Amino acid sequence: MRKNQYYENLIETVLELSESEVWDSAVLEWEIYDCEEDGSFSNSCVCGKDRLLYLYTIRNVHNGNLLYPIGSTCIKKFKREDLNFEVEAYQDMFILLHAVEKGEYITLTSDYFSRKLLLYLFKNGAFKPNKYNGYDEENAYAFMLDMFRKRNKDEISGVSRKKINAIIVNDIIPFVNEKIKIRNP
Repeated sequence: MRKNQYYENLIETVLELSESEVWDSAVLEWEIYDCEEDGSFSNSCVCGKDRLLYLYTIRNVHNGNLLYPIGSTCIKKFKREDLNFEVEAYQDMFILLHAVEKGEYITLTSDYFSRKLLLYLFKNGAFKPNKYNGYDEENAYAFMLDMFRKRNKDEISGVSRKKINAIIVNDIIPFVNEKIKIRNP
């Protein structure tokens, strides 16, 4: 199939399931509903492209229609920063989850986190209010962001390291485990 045919298939499928009959308006009707990973690469996008790793489900906010599976490349064709942000967050969460599955010690470094991922986690309720953050999840987010931004991680105190680990173990990892799915071949 030629490259333009994938894009034409995407447009046709999205318009068919949208309220709007115009691409630029139709793309505004959709949100990411779910994402799963297929390590066997056995699925094809709604556009026809084979071998998807990340299988997104998007939902039309006006009529509830679902579109599955759709790949991240096609979602990026919607040209929406909010969807691109979410695609990146899902992919970062899969990296984090795989590290947990391998038994890696998760640290607040760019190996496992990004500013965007921390923001996504905050906006989606990963940080839970508790006595350690003054029952305000924004405090946990601000703390994690501040610690992530530190250039010299050796300057982080022992107490702060314990707090970072507690947030990762008690808030972030359970959230990521609940949020994403991995399909095994």
